[in-house]
Amino acid sequence: MLLLGADEAGKGPVVGSMFVAGLVIEEDRLFDLAGWGVRDSKMLSPAKRESLARKIRAIASDQYILEVRPQMIDELRAVMTMNEIMVRSFSQVLSRLHADLAILDAADVDALRFAERVKAASNTEMVVRAEHKADQHHAVVSAASILAKVSRDASMRKLEAALNCKIGSGYPHDQITLDFLSRWVRENRDLPGCARHSWATAQRIKASFI
Repeated sequence: MLLLGADEAGKGPVVGSMFVAGLVIEEDRLFDLAGWGVRDSKMLSPAKRESLARKIRAIASDQYILEVRPQMIDELRAVMTMNEIMVRSFSQVLSRLHADLAILDAADVDALRFAERVKAASNTEMVVRAEHKADQHHAVVSAASILAKVSRDASMRKLEAALNCKIGSGYPHDQITLDFLSRWVRENRDLPGCARHSWATAQRIKASFI
């Protein structure tokens, strides 16, 4: 039996892309994931996530990681809700993969509704289930969460290297991120392209300097 796990990293940050990862494995590979200590990416150190990601990719029957850039998020938010963006993103991942059962980390308060909407949008024949905290309860979703988080972290490191400055995690609660945005707006009179301009945090910082 082929299992598909899907999860996102970077839904909430004010800086950087969101990544949605889909991972397909044979059901008997769950033993490998358990043996390696695969769990929700938030419970693992960056070094452990990197190590596990290499092992996970090696046993994957298939995988697909979607990057949704800040500009795309801003453009989509002008015409749809964030919940609808999540449905669209997860459905794009599922449409690229095939398995017998897909388990999603629900990105909606109504997990059943999220599963139904993603299944309809992806036009898949797979059985699709969504659960809250699926990344804590299903190893295949935990593994997908690791791939998504590793992709997000690598993207942020690349962004810092390109801009030659510290950006931090990209989340609104991170003072390094807030300092980066404030300094950028003060010097350039606008938000950087890597920021989500539609986020309230970004709008507040821009308004304080312009």
